[in-house]
Amino acid sequence: MSDAPKGMFKPIDEDMEAIGQLLFYDPILSGNRNISCGTCHNHDHFSGDGLSLGIGEGGVGVGPKRVTHEGPDMIRKRIPRNAQALFNIGALEVFFHDGRLGASPDYGNGVNSPAEEFLPEGLDSLLAAQALFPMTSQFEMAGNPKENEVAGAIHDRIDMAWPIIAKRVRIIDEYREMFAEVGVEEVSIADIGNALAAFMDAEWRSFDSPYDLGTMNEAQKRGEALFFGKADCSSCHEGPLFTDEDFHAIGLPPFGPGRTRRFDPMPRDVGRMAESDALEDAYRFRTPSLRNVELTGPYGHNGAYPTLEGIIRHHLQPQDSLDAWTTDLAKLPSVPWLKKADFIIHQDTREMARVRANIDIDPKDLTDAEIADLVAFMGALTGKSSIHGRLGRPKSVPSGLRVD
Repeated sequence: MSDAPKGMFKPIDEDMEAIGQLLFYDPILSGNRNISCGTCHNHDHFSGDGLSLGIGEGGVGVGPKRVTHEGPDMIRKRIPRNAQALFNIGALEVFFHDGRLGASPDYGNGVNSPAEEFLPEGLDSLLAAQALFPMTSQFEMAGNPKENEVAGAIHDRIDMAWPIIAKRVRIIDEYREMFAEVGVEEVSIADIGNALAAFMDAEWRSFDSPYDLGTMNEAQKRGEALFFGKADCSSCHEGPLFTDEDFHAIGLPPFGPGRTRRFDPMPRDVGRMAESDALEDAYRFRTPSLRNVELTGPYGHNGAYPTLEGIIRHHLQPQDSLDAWTTDLAKLPSVPWLKKADFIIHQDTREMARVRANIDIDPKDLTDAEIADLVAFMGALTGKSSIHGRLGRPKSVPSGLRVD
C-alpha cells in the first residue's frame, strides 16, 4: 500500500478516533435525535449519499432509498448542495463548497467560519471546527424552529446550541467514561468536534490506487497523459489530492433551493460570492478532490451529472453542456410538495444569463476515445482497502438510538 505524502496528516489517535466513530453515527448530535453525520456520509455509499441533493433532518433511510414524510415532520427544502465525500478530508485546508471555513486571523481564533468570533475554544484543527456546523444547520441536523431546544437556541445565536448538544453527550455514561480515558473530564463541544475530526481524518485516508501503486492499464496511462497535458485538468486538479482548493466557475446547471445570502430571495447559488460578497467570486465553487471520484457521484456542487463522462464533457464544453442539460439527470428523492420549485430557476432568464456569463474554463475539443481514456484515468484514482474505511460503521451507539 502506498503511503500519503509525509506531513499531510496528523498522527492517528486511536482512542479519540474510536469515540469519533460512535459520535459520527449517533443521532444524539441532531436536534430531533433522528439523523447523524453518517446518514449523509455513509460507509455504504463511500462516505457520501449517492444523491444530487439529499434529504436531511426529517427523512428516513440512507442514500437513494431515503424518503421523507408528510405532516409536522415534513421537510421544507432539500439540502442545497451535494454531500461531499470525505476521502483525505484531514489534509484539506478549505471546507464546504463555498470555502466558508478556513484559516484566518480575522476573528482572533485563527478560523474564518460561520460562527465568526463565537467559535468555541479548544478545537484541535480546521476539520474539528468544520464538524460542528452540520449540527447547527436547520435542514441538515438541527431541525425546524420550535421542534427542539437545539433549533431554538440556534435562532438566538449559532453558538447557543453547542452546549446543549455537549450536555446530551456528557450525561451518557459510556461517552463520559471514554472521554475520561483520554483525559477529558468535562466534555465540551470542542471535545466532540475533536473526536469527530480524529475519526474522519483517520477513517478515509486513500493513497492505494493504481495511480499510486504504478499499476495503471494502457487506457489509464493515456488518460493520465491527457489529464496533465492536452485536457489541462491538472491546472485545477493538482497535487496529491488532485485539487488546488481554489474556486472556479464552470457553469453547472442550477437547480434546487440554492444557498443564498440572507437578503437574497431567489433560489439560486452564487457559490463563493455568498461568503466573500465579492462580485468576482460569483458562481465559483471549490475544486473537489478526485480521489475515489469513480465512486462518489453524482458530480458537481449540486450533483448535476450522474456520470463521470457527463461531468468531463461539461468541463470540455461548458456552454453547450449547460444548454443541453435536462432535469432527468438530477438524482433527487421524490418530494411532491417541492417538485415545482426544484427547477424554477431555469425560468429566470436573467439568472441563467449570469451563470452563462461567469465561466472560468475555456472549451476544449477531445474525441470520444480521449474522453473514454480520461474516464479510465479517473478509475485509476480509486483506492483498494481504503475505500471501505478504517473502522467502518458501528453496530450500535451509546445513546441507544438507531444507526443508519
